[in-house]
Amino acid sequence: MKLKNRYEFMLLVEAENCNPNGDPDMGNLPRQDPDTGYGYITDAALKRRIRNYVMDAYGDKQGMDIFAKNGTSINKEILDACIHSDEEKKNGKNISPAEVFCQKYWDGRTFGGVLSTGRNAGQIRGTVQLAFAKSVDPIDPQSITVTRMYYTDGNFNTLKEFDEADAKMDPDKKRTMGTKQFIPYGLYLVKGTVSANLARKNGFSEEDLDVLFEALLQMYNNDVSSSKTGMSVVSPLIIFKHIGVADANNDPEQKEKEAMLGCCGAHKLFDLFHVSKKEDVDTPRAYSDYNVTLDISDVPSGVEIGIKDNPFDNVTWGKDEVGKMNLDDISFK
Repeated sequence: MKLKNRYEFMLLVEAENCNPNGDPDMGNLPRQDPDTGYGYITDAALKRRIRNYVMDAYGDKQGMDIFAKNGTSINKEILDACIHSDEEKKNGKNISPAEVFCQKYWDGRTFGGVLSTGRNAGQIRGTVQLAFAKSVDPIDPQSITVTRMYYTDGNFNTLKEFDEADAKMDPDKKRTMGTKQFIPYGLYLVKGTVSANLARKNGFSEEDLDVLFEALLQMYNNDVSSSKTGMSVVSPLIIFKHIGVADANNDPEQKEKEAMLGCCGAHKLFDLFHVSKKEDVDTPRAYSDYNVTLDISDVPSGVEIGIKDNPFDNVTWGKDEVGKMNLDDISFK
């Protein structure tokens, strides 16, 4: 089913004794604004987690492949789309390489891509855009030394040579030192938007949107590594759906246009969500150290609010229904 509405969404991600997003230019320390001390997670890092989940959960289904895989030659995938497009044109079907790409790859029609690095197939503007996730409070990046109980010296061609070298080596030199970069705690706000206009061009459907919402809630559950153990989505997914304002003239075309392009600025919707430390907390170390409030009464006309608390449940829509939800971690106003 075609997407007819613009959306904004947000959620909170917790990082506890882990590295939410390492900066290779800073010795892999967690990314941080040097002026304010606030931490951030790049959109690329968030998209990687989303892609990995979709690949694992839906990658074997038609049209749900992921092109941005680890170690993949993107130019090969572009050429494949161009060849398929050329073959379709010979059969009288006018389909561009970008359209072929979007039909095959979920992340192509979701996040877009530059298809001009090899054979020029143009550019796809992403239906879904994610901002850098920003921490609610300044973070405290740390680097600690750890002991590695093995070594990597030697480059021999036979096992005998390795054994002989090992026998001659001082046992104290068989251990090496390493480092781990982390923060004790950080709470990050993730924000994103979905363009119905670009969804129509890319073939991004309502079903694709459902997969996106599921992946956002699951992105740190399925893809766990040593540096990301301690990452989790701690809040429900908060969704704003633009449905259009019903005016006195009851113009359906105008309402449809507003639903597709949006009824108000995204910042006005994001500002309805408030996260702050509790008064008796000096150094937060848990999500429970924060007060989280959502001003559902101030949702503007033409916008419907929704909450998705479980990745496999339907979205609860509307101020009245959302207000009835029993969420321990969010209060409504």
